[in-house]
Amino acid sequence: MAATDTTTPAGATVVEGSDGLLLEVDGQIVPNYDATITPFEEGDVVTGKVVRIDADEVLVDIGYKSEGVIPAHELSIRKSVDPADEVELGEEVDALVLTKEDQDGRLILSKKRARFEKAWRRIEAAAESGEPVEGQVIEVVKGGLIIDLGVRGFLPASLVDIRRVPHLDDYLGQKIECKVIELNRSRNNVVLSRRAVLEEERKEVRQQILDRLQPGLVVEGQISNIVDFGAFVDLDGIDGLIHISELSWSHVNHPSEILSIGDTVKVKVLDIDRDRQRISLGLKQTQEDPWQRVVDTYNVNDELEGKVTKVVTFGAFVEILDGVEGLVHISELAPHHVESPREIVHPGDEIRVKILEIDSERRRLSLSAKRVEDQILPVSRGSDAESATDDGEPSAEATENAPTQASAEAAQPESAVEPEPAAETAEAAPDVQASSDATVAEPAGEQAQPQPAGDEAATAAADSTTEPAAEPTQD
Repeated sequence: MAATDTTTPAGATVVEGSDGLLLEVDGQIVPNYDATITPFEEGDVVTGKVVRIDADEVLVDIGYKSEGVIPAHELSIRKSVDPADEVELGEEVDALVLTKEDQDGRLILSKKRARFEKAWRRIEAAAESGEPVEGQVIEVVKGGLIIDLGVRGFLPASLVDIRRVPHLDDYLGQKIECKVIELNRSRNNVVLSRRAVLEEERKEVRQQILDRLQPGLVVEGQISNIVDFGAFVDLDGIDGLIHISELSWSHVNHPSEILSIGDTVKVKVLDIDRDRQRISLGLKQTQEDPWQRVVDTYNVNDELEGKVTKVVTFGAFVEILDGVEGLVHISELAPHHVESPREIVHPGDEIRVKILEIDSERRRLSLSAKRVEDQILPVSRGSDAESATDDGEPSAEATENAPTQASAEAAQPESAVEPEPAAETAEAAPDVQASSDATVAEPAGEQAQPQPAGDEAATAAADSTTEPAAEPTQD
């Protein structure tokens, strides 16, 4: 052995066949203790066996003249560790030599620095090859996780999973695989991405799912994200989108009204763009179509209860079933002329209506309130404030306190008929658009319906009053 030559005392010779462990001195054979000591220098990494574990340090036999000491703070990159949690008696560990002999004559070692050196070599190789590295989550910090790789690696919260993780604490103690996306040894900076590993794993799975899915197929998935225009569904590896218009047969203002992240839902595949790997899904298609209930249950001239959902300039929408609305045109609200539908009904009013037309192809209903016998409109309300119109003008009922709208009109002088506010006219366009999701229809052939002679006179009177009078000259 090369070590035998350097450890042979002067005047002694090595006994042949002893591998330098025996010496002949003055005709006597004695053990060569120096030959059992492994030569090393400060900064070297040595291997030894744990022979003792104390509360603040660990003793390791590395074949030196005395055991090496690993202080508790040199055992791990973690903070405030218990030595018994880091090593076991008899375990072989690698340690870096910090000091061959301190002021107390002890050999000081560091387990964490030996790991640090080995870890850096492994991390640099992984960063070069693109292979993932494995480590344990040891800390949750602002903006992400700290991973123990032998080096403290930082995993940003946005790269923990494919989608946002609400509770990072769930990962504490877990072993996870990540890819190295940034490396700077001079600053001890390692940035990791678990998302990159997951996306690579799901590439093949995503293609398999796309090959399996076909339009018209009903599948089960989990709501992964909710946005203003719809909801994303995780189909075991690939996300599909339910557009807001495909969520429900009734109008939906926001997807969060009917769905929550994590919900398990059955959806129908509507369309697949295989080139762009996009899937369009429908939720309402897996539910009973309320329009079919209308077709199967009701006929023209049937009378039924409904609730006013929206009042617009040309009439009122009335919901007769969950998800099914019909339109009561302004000409069908009352037997007399109506200037504004808000003179007769308001959102939330419960009224009876008669079915005038069921348009199966266009999925629209035409309704009438005036053709229901024994119905008194406007409905009674608790106060003048409640009976005010949506634009702040009091209704005819609140103004005149008359028992019926017809008598109120007869009692009013022509000059009392105020022109329709300009804001009311402007409201028609957005209201029509807003009601596009509902199952409605305007009554066919409205022009064919005759108006009573009294109505014509009232209309003429109303038209004549809509011309603004000349304003008086101000002094």
